[in-house]
Amino acid sequence: MMKDYAELYKAAKSIIGDKTPLYKDCGLICDKACCKGDDSTGMLLFPGEETDLRVVEENGNRLCVCNGSCNRANRPLSCMIFPFFPYIDENGKVKAVLDSRGRGVCPLVALGDEVVFNKAFIRRVAKLGRFLKKDEECRKVLIETSREIDKINLFLK
Repeated sequence: MMKDYAELYKAAKSIIGDKTPLYKDCGLICDKACCKGDDSTGMLLFPGEETDLRVVEENGNRLCVCNGSCNRANRPLSCMIFPFFPYIDENGKVKAVLDSRGRGVCPLVALGDEVVFNKAFIRRVAKLGRFLKKDEECRKVLIETSREIDKINLFLK
């Protein structure tokens, strides 16, 4: 029997609240590139996360693929925190990092330190990671994705 994750994700989304990566609408910079997926490009759905948007399977992951518009209050958690990710280091510490997997989509990832990010947003992404880490299935996804980010960052250096 599958665990009911509805309350977990409701609480998770309340951690992020209305904070966004920049102090203004970052979609104006790239014409909302992260909202324009194709059949193999989308946002990762966390375990048990549901969405009204189209979902595709890619490399064993469930991805939400957007057509460019949605009810922002109901968007998946990955959409709310992009282009950051709650990264878990080898010691189990959680921090918010720019998600190098989004480098081809989001110009903010490539610019990195040149951008003035919303510090409250970054703190909330880290807090979200500490919250999700308490759930075994979410912790697995956080760790696996963190190691994937490590591999990409090693390649990019």
